[in-house]
Amino acid sequence: MAEAHPIFSASTVSSRHANGPLGNNMLSAAEAILDPAVLTLSLWFVSVSIEGTLLPPYLILAVIVFSITFPGSSRLQSSFKLLIFHVLYSWFWVALLLFFLGFATGYISQFSSEALVTWLWVAPLSQIGAHLALRSAAPYLLMLQGPPQRAVILGMNEQGVALASRIQETRYSKIELSGFFDDRNQGRLHQTGHSTLLGRLRDVPDFVKENRIQFIYLSLPMASQPRILHVLDELKDTTASIYFVPDMFITDLIQGRTGTVCGTPVISVCESPFTGSNGAIKRASDIILSLLILLLISPLLLVIAIAIRLDSPGPVIFKQRRYGLDGEEIVVYKFRSMRVCEDGDTIRQAEKGDSRVTRIGAFLRGNSLDELPQFINVLQGRMSIVGPRPHAVAHNEIYRNLIKGYMIRHKVKPGITGWAQVNGYRGETRTLAKMQARIDHDLDYLRNWSLRLDLHIILKTILVVLRDRAAY
Repeated sequence: MAEAHPIFSASTVSSRHANGPLGNNMLSAAEAILDPAVLTLSLWFVSVSIEGTLLPPYLILAVIVFSITFPGSSRLQSSFKLLIFHVLYSWFWVALLLFFLGFATGYISQFSSEALVTWLWVAPLSQIGAHLALRSAAPYLLMLQGPPQRAVILGMNEQGVALASRIQETRYSKIELSGFFDDRNQGRLHQTGHSTLLGRLRDVPDFVKENRIQFIYLSLPMASQPRILHVLDELKDTTASIYFVPDMFITDLIQGRTGTVCGTPVISVCESPFTGSNGAIKRASDIILSLLILLLISPLLLVIAIAIRLDSPGPVIFKQRRYGLDGEEIVVYKFRSMRVCEDGDTIRQAEKGDSRVTRIGAFLRGNSLDELPQFINVLQGRMSIVGPRPHAVAHNEIYRNLIKGYMIRHKVKPGITGWAQVNGYRGETRTLAKMQARIDHDLDYLRNWSLRLDLHIILKTILVVLRDRAAY
């Protein structure tokens, strides 16, 4: 089965900056300073327009705003629709934080209400306008940095072609791809419409010298070590920058990081994003949010429990075994929504019109209210608010043998909601292709995790639950 990939990747929400040879120094610097500068200048403008002068409290607020928004996020590769969404989304959280601090400290009394309300809409409009202006200016900024930098790829294989596609499709890139070099015959090459085969590996040094190539990407398999060493030795007589694109990248790195083991450099191929400080941030956010949510919904939990007890015989809480962190079995809680409590070696997923679902259960499942007791699982440390949704143990044993990389989703705690669920893959998964798509989204989440992505998923979950009825 061909591997599917999420249409809307989590990386577009995480907004990580491009690093390395594919980045652009002048544009990256402009993007880093753009949002903080625009927010600061818009605040000063509002202060002068309404207060008549730039008062000290506005100067102090400007410093705070600049500090929490620098560096700005990269928006050049986003569509116009995503640009507006990202700006409004980021501004919402910045404004919420500032107002919370203002009320908590009483410092908000130092500002004019008219000025603050005006700044609330002037700031995001200024940001959108500034980003559109940067897009118009980007080609000229690229010209100021001189002619495009030429590159070649050694190895016309899958990862080499993928890199070529990324270079060709990236807007505002100064890299101009000349083509590929490979020793294999045409029948064994991975075909691409992006560039042509320029020659064999022995032709690389002369081509690099004659055509002023600045970047060389080695996309040769690990088994080609003698050829790689020979090419590197021949290229010592050039000034080109050389980058290694190892064939292990074909596996889609999960939180790939460099490190050392007893002094030996290593690259992580599959690692949990929740190590070190990220783990502490994730756990702290889970505890704070789950306590707050449980406090707010406690009356609703009581009403649901009474309704289930009156509707049909059986326990209020349904306990089911799931796979948790590192594939260890855990017990998760749900409001009982069926007349049966299946937790054996074979479990039939709920279907539309399923006779096993109770009257109250149909309402709970349709609105995802049966999942609410899992906030207790979050406090226990068994689950997280955001993460790959846990499947029944019986389903795991089936799909782990059918879908490559299925168990990687268990590198983190399962979640009450997840990236797959807010992208249309909640509820019943009738086909293997649907489950494959769900797993692809789960792995996309692991590759691109950030606290911002978690908050985005939580907010989007609320919208999805209000309008979606995929769960039966």
